[in-house]
Amino acid sequence: MGERSESLFKKANTVIPGGVNSPARAFGSVGGDPLFIERGEGSRIYDVDGNSYIDHVFSWGPLIHGHAFPPIVDALKDVATRGTSFGAPTSTEVELAELVCEMVPSVEMVRMVNSGTEATMSAVRLARGHTGRSKVMKFEGCWHGHADEFLIQAGSSALTTGVPDSPGVTEGTAADTVTAPFNDLEAVQKVVSEVKDDLASIIVEPIAGNMGVIPPAPGFLEGLRELTTDIGALLIFDEVITGFRVNPGGAQSLYGVTPDMTTLGKIIGGGLPVGAFGGRREIMSDISPLGKKVSQAGTLSGNPLAMTAGIQMLKALRADGVYDRLESMAASLEEGWQSNIDGAGAACVINRVGSMMTMFFTDQAVTTFDDAVASDQEAFSRYFWGMLEGGVYVAPSQFEAVFVATTHSEDDISASVTAHGKALAKALGS
Repeated sequence: MGERSESLFKKANTVIPGGVNSPARAFGSVGGDPLFIERGEGSRIYDVDGNSYIDHVFSWGPLIHGHAFPPIVDALKDVATRGTSFGAPTSTEVELAELVCEMVPSVEMVRMVNSGTEATMSAVRLARGHTGRSKVMKFEGCWHGHADEFLIQAGSSALTTGVPDSPGVTEGTAADTVTAPFNDLEAVQKVVSEVKDDLASIIVEPIAGNMGVIPPAPGFLEGLRELTTDIGALLIFDEVITGFRVNPGGAQSLYGVTPDMTTLGKIIGGGLPVGAFGGRREIMSDISPLGKKVSQAGTLSGNPLAMTAGIQMLKALRADGVYDRLESMAASLEEGWQSNIDGAGAACVINRVGSMMTMFFTDQAVTTFDDAVASDQEAFSRYFWGMLEGGVYVAPSQFEAVFVATTHSEDDISASVTAHGKALAKALGS
């Protein structure tokens, strides 16, 4: 950590809890203090002390075309001169909504919000209002933001009773959330059999991205789709990370499973704060000011800056060859890292779907939350600092994804592989 980052972190701790505005930015799980970033360009970020890093975080996924993507920057300069917020409808809201509806199979209508948390919170409320039921199911290790109903861990009794996972979440709220293990359809069926008459929705990351990257087991998503249809509950895919990242239509297009509703974020803002939730017309028509008037509102929702950035991002993603390039770069990175692992005889496994992947410090396949948390986090901490010393910035947590952008060059990938080999040796103490 450089002198300027250290100084800024000390100041930040006097006015910001923990010195950061989101816990993910803290270096708590790897030790040490966070870097303060001054700027980004293409595949690189630069800290306030003048150090340059090949970035594999990209603001936690949304910057598929890298930092300071010229079409977005130019469009923002133009729209900012005409006003940054009106609290009234604009044409940009309509244009972005049309793009989302065209690209995402499950979305016939969409409501713009300001964050992924707001999107998931609103989607669950709408599911409850639409079905007239109270309970929601989530999965261990899947993160859907910090709304009260999601800060729930599994209870000890058949995984059907949620208990608060954070002070400030009431037991009453927790009682309306049931949990099950990700990728365990049999456990899901058992829980659902006990609460099916009260279950409004099942919400799931179709590809888990918040306990590290964990793809769905064969038949898991299909099983959730069949189960929810049978009992009259709604299936919600949280594609805040995977939406437009793994496929132009998200994970639902990749796996051919269409949910009732989808939550989106990150990428549709092109790096600006944004979120969205959408689904079948009959469901979305229950939102105020239509239908049953399920409440959802936001003064800055559909902000012209975020909408403009999102339009430029989605248009750019529809260009020929974008996903082929992402796959090629990500496959090269995985191949290089795997070669390092094999050469070192390391107890590590890599999970990858498209341009997102995680290397776990374990010799066991990682398909569930329990598998993920069994990995060696101390080894990951040493590895993280080794990567940083090698000029490569990865997320400061074992349970996050590495991302690839179209702006990564072959030289960037090669440098990341070289740094990985040295960092792996440091992690293993060799």
